[in-house]
Amino acid sequence: MLEMAEEGILHNNSTNSHVEREGEDHMPNSAEEESSKRTCWVCFATDEDDATAEWVQPCNCRGTTKWVHQSCIQRWVDEKQKGNPSGNVACPQCNTQYIIVFPHMGPIVVVLDTVDNIVYKVCPFMAAGIVVGSIYWTAVTYGAVTVMQVVGHKEGMMAMEQADPLVLLVGLPTIPIMLILGKMIHWEDTVLGFLRRHSYKVPILRHILPAGPSDERRSSTFDFPPMADPVSATRVLCGALLLPTIATLVGKLLFDSVESNLQRAFLGGAAFIAIKGSLKIYHKQKQFVRQRQRKILDYTASNRIATSRNAVNTQSPTHESR
Repeated sequence: MLEMAEEGILHNNSTNSHVEREGEDHMPNSAEEESSKRTCWVCFATDEDDATAEWVQPCNCRGTTKWVHQSCIQRWVDEKQKGNPSGNVACPQCNTQYIIVFPHMGPIVVVLDTVDNIVYKVCPFMAAGIVVGSIYWTAVTYGAVTVMQVVGHKEGMMAMEQADPLVLLVGLPTIPIMLILGKMIHWEDTVLGFLRRHSYKVPILRHILPAGPSDERRSSTFDFPPMADPVSATRVLCGALLLPTIATLVGKLLFDSVESNLQRAFLGGAAFIAIKGSLKIYHKQKQFVRQRQRKILDYTASNRIATSRNAVNTQSPTHESR
């Protein structure tokens, strides 16, 4: 009802101004009759509907929109303040700020209100500090676990016990940060771009990476599609934080003869990154070939039927397996 009353103020105020101008010529006593007939612009009640209601004129509006019940304007103010008693509220028609006066409740209430306002303003900063602190100590814990995993539990514990505490507090959190930053470096795109430009010079590369610059079917206006993958925060985070574990497992699998845990993990990580990068380069190039060889068919009945059949044949093995 309060929203409907606000929308009706504009119409009522314009109508009242027109009636007042006509009343000056035809009804000389209209001002007296208007003052004797009050209508609440919130609930549209008059003096006849509730003779005991308390009225108030909170703004500079004239006509029927200047009167409102005290209880109605209280509900209006509560609706606009949305739980913030100290918020300012203005008339939606004339933009006059309402004069809101609170009764004196004693010094204890004043102190409690002050404390409540301080807590309300400080809590966001405290919450931000708690979140940052939690992330920091999580990074410290992850760095310590990574050191013990890569170097070895016993060797890692001895190294951290002998190290300076300040070095640990600064160095351990940098381990996940460096892993995440390293994950964001797309070295495969640089290698793939180089191979695309020079693959036609080497027959074996031309066979593995077709559709090179020497391909006559390529139009001179054709551009290579962007090689950068869409940035996925979850994928980057998971790939970066799982890298030490994968490097340790690959190192034990491929380089078990290496005695040093650190060297074995380093070699395993390098082998994993190289194998993964090679597969990614091959996959991107195949996607590029598929993108180049696509065609737009004529919109005919035969093409529509053939496309529908291909779609059904593609989906049918999935349904049969289920």
